[in-house]
Amino acid sequence: MFGYVKTDLPNMYVKDTVLYKAAYCGLCKSIGRACGTSGRFLLNYDLAFFSVLIHNLSDVDMEVERRRCILHWIVRRPVAKPDVLSDRIGALNVILARYKLNDNVFDTGKGKIKRGFFSKAYKRAKNAEPVLDKIVSDRYSQLLKLEREKCDSIDLSADPFGNMMTDISRELLKDNADEKTDGLFYALGKWIYLIDALDDFDKDKKSGSFNVFVNAYRDIPDKESLVKERADDLFTVFGMLVSEIAERSKTLDYKFNHDLTDNILLNGIREQTKRIMENKQCRNTTKS
Repeated sequence: MFGYVKTDLPNMYVKDTVLYKAAYCGLCKSIGRACGTSGRFLLNYDLAFFSVLIHNLSDVDMEVERRRCILHWIVRRPVAKPDVLSDRIGALNVILARYKLNDNVFDTGKGKIKRGFFSKAYKRAKNAEPVLDKIVSDRYSQLLKLEREKCDSIDLSADPFGNMMTDISRELLKDNADEKTDGLFYALGKWIYLIDALDDFDKDKKSGSFNVFVNAYRDIPDKESLVKERADDLFTVFGMLVSEIAERSKTLDYKFNHDLTDNILLNGIREQTKRIMENKQCRNTTKS
């Protein structure tokens, strides 16, 4: 995931801010346990949200304790105690980051050194979670095929990422997965893929890297023009996905309080979509 799944901070409860940061710190420790220290640099808040949601739906409570870490060694901070589920999600974080780095290298030819730096962490993640690695590998292969075919269908291009998120959720949720969770994660995956493509429109247009919006609107010179001239198209695509995510989230069988995930799924996704379409800076994928 790419750093777009964020909270609606102004409307976030203090208790949820604490839980969110605790989940992030706990996932950092899980990545260290599963993949080594270097893998921690790949951590982002998307997977912290994912961890909170998967724990809730799996009926696995997050045990928060006050602990020190390398970055915050003077004062103890609330940290979600690592468990089997967070270790799996930590490995997933590294696997997803690896394939994103592969995609960047394929698109631009740059980033090989960075990818190499994390190769050991990826190998550990792959060995720990071969099923998750295969899911991501297979779906990225489908994406690569569409890229090579210069796909210009917005819906078709986002389908592999939506299916990937569905497959991952099924693997982690096991018996707690159902049609409701499938629908949510599929819509969320498509939104992540497409909001990233929209955000990168100018960069990809300039570099010649694959971007489905560039392919679909070849006569549009930049994102600002795209949003102005094709506003109805974009509002239809993203409006449907944002509404689908919100409606699907309301049907889930939560086991615990879900104020935090509601904040993100009902408000954060909508606000992020608005920021990207207004061309505002919004990325901050790794800082705690």
